[in-house]
Amino acid sequence: MANSPAGTAARATVDPAAFRSLMTAHPVGVTIVTTVGPDAEPWGMTCSSLCGVSLQPATLLVCLRDRSPTLAALLHTSAFAVNLLHEGAEPVSRLFSSGAPDRFEKATWVPDPESGVPHLIEDAHTIADCEVGETLTVGDHVVVFGRVLRVTSRADRPAGPLLYGMRRYWSLADAAAEGRGR
Repeated sequence: MANSPAGTAARATVDPAAFRSLMTAHPVGVTIVTTVGPDAEPWGMTCSSLCGVSLQPATLLVCLRDRSPTLAALLHTSAFAVNLLHEGAEPVSRLFSSGAPDRFEKATWVPDPESGVPHLIEDAHTIADCEVGETLTVGDHVVVFGRVLRVTSRADRPAGPLLYGMRRYWSLADAAAEGRGR
């Protein structure tokens, strides 16, 4: 890095367990990234690494493991959906983080009419359909920049987001109740 302070490259890296503890201490919204492979087979995984990048053009990023079959399918297809999970969607989040091969048989989804990527219509309060813009490999993950093509809000689903932090799932109502109990 050009702007790194002198001597930082020679420093020892942080222990992976300490870094994981740092990141789990920061609650985040839970998403499931979905796509289809070359044979139109659906792929997806739970993802907590989501960030808005730009309004013009609308761009977001997700970080996926470099050996993920979902990432391989996403890069082949260049299309994906980011399903923002509502507060009642913990079971589907656990399912998609398990690696279970039959996860799409156990979840309610429909293909997007334009791209064919799965939309988790029972578990997402909002869905962003994206096309791959750029990718950047960082360590054992790939940062995928997605140009947002459409955003679909599902008014018929609970509006509160599913959160994950401190090694457990939360809702905003849970957080508010815990705050009042102090």
